[in-house]
Amino acid sequence: MKMVTVPEMQAIEKEADSKGLTYAEMMENAGGGLADVILELFFDSAEEYEALGIIGPGNNGGDTLVALEHLLANGWKAYAYIVKRKTDKLVERFEAAGGKIFFAEKDSKFNSLKTFIETSDLLLDGVLGTGIKLPLKANISDVLEAVNEILEGMEDPPEVIAVDCPSGIDCDTGEAAEQCIPADMTVTMAAVKKGLLKLPAYKFVGNLSVVDIGLPDDLPTLTSVKTEVAEDSLVSGMLPERPLEAHKGTFGTALIAAGSGNYAGAVLLAGRAAYRSGAGLVTMAIPAMLHSALAGHFPEATWLSLPHERGFIGREAYDVIVKNLEAATALLVGPGFGLEDTTREFLNQLLTGDSGSKKAAARIGFLQEQEPVDDDEGARLPPLVIDADGLKLVAKLNDWDKLLPADSVLTPHPGEMAELTGLDKEEVQADRMGVALRFAKKWKQVVVLKGAFTIIANPEGHATIIPVASPALARAGTGDVLAGLIVGLLAQGLDSYEAAVAGAWIHAQAGLIAAEALGNTASVLAGDVLDAISDVMVDLSE
Repeated sequence: MKMVTVPEMQAIEKEADSKGLTYAEMMENAGGGLADVILELFFDSAEEYEALGIIGPGNNGGDTLVALEHLLANGWKAYAYIVKRKTDKLVERFEAAGGKIFFAEKDSKFNSLKTFIETSDLLLDGVLGTGIKLPLKANISDVLEAVNEILEGMEDPPEVIAVDCPSGIDCDTGEAAEQCIPADMTVTMAAVKKGLLKLPAYKFVGNLSVVDIGLPDDLPTLTSVKTEVAEDSLVSGMLPERPLEAHKGTFGTALIAAGSGNYAGAVLLAGRAAYRSGAGLVTMAIPAMLHSALAGHFPEATWLSLPHERGFIGREAYDVIVKNLEAATALLVGPGFGLEDTTREFLNQLLTGDSGSKKAAARIGFLQEQEPVDDDEGARLPPLVIDADGLKLVAKLNDWDKLLPADSVLTPHPGEMAELTGLDKEEVQADRMGVALRFAKKWKQVVVLKGAFTIIANPEGHATIIPVASPALARAGTGDVLAGLIVGLLAQGLDSYEAAVAGAWIHAQAGLIAAEALGNTASVLAGDVLDAISDVMVDLSE
């Protein structure tokens, strides 16, 4: 699904009209698509349903009238409550098809409106469209406020579907009038308007669906849009096939350098998530002191025991890691690292390919003697993911962005993004999309800016937004699960951008499933999100 600004959508429609797809045809297609969504939602054709459309003066009011006409043709009863709209051809067509029309200006106390809502199975909000600016005019706000009062007083209110957008939302800024009607579903036309995936507007959107209005695939103004909204069909198309003759090598090896004495849980969360994504083999490179404590809890993994200093990965760990890079098809570093200088030096060596010495130093907790690495060989890194403390340590290295392989995946939350960029956290949050795109291009890396509506941006200017904002994911350890998913998908051969998009989408859906299973968002643990990944993968395979 493309995501557009209001001016971009207006330009797309204008160009389509100039190339022969008239505005009238777009409206017919939009209304027909809306009706199809409704008929699929109300699939019991044996029952006679009633629909009420609240019709405003704009194009979304026209879309609603066309949809109501389709519902009439499918045996529904349909009513149109007209707000500030003249009797035009669409109104006349609807009435000729058997629909009943009522005018808001003749219903000063909203008694008729109350009667229609109370008897309807479906309420279509077609009052205001994407081009409105706040504040609302009094006559419009009065109608919306009346609708809300009626709905709030009902034990069994009708299903509410917003047409293109909930009335009273600024579809660019995400601002929302207090009279805005909360929708169970928003059916938007051709592309998602960016304000729908901003707060507070998102609280009124409900489930989001996009319908085709017949735009040509090669329309320049449409193809130039580089921002998408992730959905199941997009993600399922990214996942690798799993042939019957496959073996573990078919699906790659994820090498995960993670953990410290203080943050042992990050290791298990990231490693298990990598396996849940479908990776064939997961190798955990951890401080040696953690091995006996963790190995029994994760028998599916193989292990590299690393030299450490007081439980933190030590400088000498580079010599161990570099000898195991050849077998890895993707590498994750950072979860649970801590911020000790010794780990920062290890990370510097890994990125520069310089061990700093050809002599093996004393190694605390090192289980197997290793030959020192020849500095001239360097470390040829597989596709790389850097997460959590790894990002904070990287930010302390000089010219760190020049050390990373191109198209590495960086997974910062807003605070970590602030450290990497030198911006204030508030600046990052004020322009999440702009910041992610700007620095993805500057660094030549894929940036996953976590948070409500996680954004994935690549150096070519493409971005994908995850249409989820849930406190279920606001819990320690969920970032480790996300990093594990991404490295697992990278290991299977997805490119960096696809692995980041698919991993972030699967992660968000798993959070929603976990919250639904527990009945609340407050009780969701990172392990619950991890356990729900398999449910998401089942849905994607269907």
